[in-house]
Amino acid sequence: MSRAAPTSRHCRAGLTLLELLVALTLLALTGLSTMELVRTAARFSGAAATAESELHSASQLLDAMHLWSRTELDQRLGEREQGPFRVEITRPTPDLYLVVVRDSAGTSELLRTGIFHARTSDAYAR
Repeated sequence: MSRAAPTSRHCRAGLTLLELLVALTLLALTGLSTMELVRTAARFSGAAATAESELHSASQLLDAMHLWSRTELDQRLGEREQGPFRVEITRPTPDLYLVVVRDSAGTSELLRTGIFHARTSDAYAR
């Protein structure tokens, strides 16, 4: 008695099992890729929120600096720490101050602006 060749029903069952394994593998890879994508998006979202908060604080600092007098700006010429930031104030002309706000390490420029303060003359003082 010799064994008969497998019937086509047995071959089809083997192929179905193989197809199921391939489908499950593809589903698992897709799931892992999706999880990595969500995790990366969450990380970037957190970094964006931190950067937005830092820019908002730097903007508030610049708003306050716009209210400083010429004397206050002159006293702060150069680069120095101002709260959590590094601030550089220069005066390229007698009436114009350039202000650069950087992060605490001084490596990344956050905001830059110019502040115009006209010198008062005797004509305006009367």
